Amino acid sequence: MNSSKGNRGASGTSGTLRVIGGRYRSRRLRVVARPGLRPTPDRVRETLFNWLGQDLGGLACLDLYAGSGALGFEAASRGAAPVVMVEKDRVALAELERSRSALGAAQVVIIGGDADLYLAREKARFDVVFLDPPFRQNAVAPVLEKLPSRLQPQARVYVEADAPVAVPQRWTELKRARAGQVSYQLLRWDGHDQSGIPGNV
Repeated sequence: MNSSKGNRGASGTSGTLRVIGGRYRSRRLRVVARPGLRPTPDRVRETLFNWLGQDLGGLACLDLYAGSGALGFEAASRGAAPVVMVEKDRVALAELERSRSALGAAQVVIIGGDADLYLAREKARFDVVFLDPPFRQNAVAPVLEKLPSRLQPQARVYVEADAPVAVPQRWTELKRARAGQVSYQLLRWDGHDQSGIPGNV
């Protein structure tokens, strides 16, 4: 697994990341050194938001394993609202809150807790979901099974993993690329949600 790079100082930080586009462009956010934390590289984020589009105004986004917040803050910078970030690591959570305050990003909602519990408990639906769990958890396939009831019709889901994930039935792979040890894909939900209503209606 890729881990956060950089020297860990007394503050426990491993460096910074730069917001690469939108309202917060060029703002730098601290990244804390935590086990399994892999901020999505600039080059990958640039490609992802070329795929998604630079203007995400009117779209609700979910950053399910927020970590450094790299993906969620990029979405917020491009107009997405709300942007819900879910993170269970308390140190990473505190840094997300600090970053939100530094940016003045009131549209970002930060939730401390487990991703599976969040999906089971909450009823909100999203247009874009970022799914970038620690590689060792092997969480992508199980989460893709649980996501549909939280998705708007034709929602897009970004998946980052150490290898390409098999695309389940009722999903369409829109894009796929690789950068070093990271494989990333953009999927679209084309099926039915749990209420039985067609996802493309």
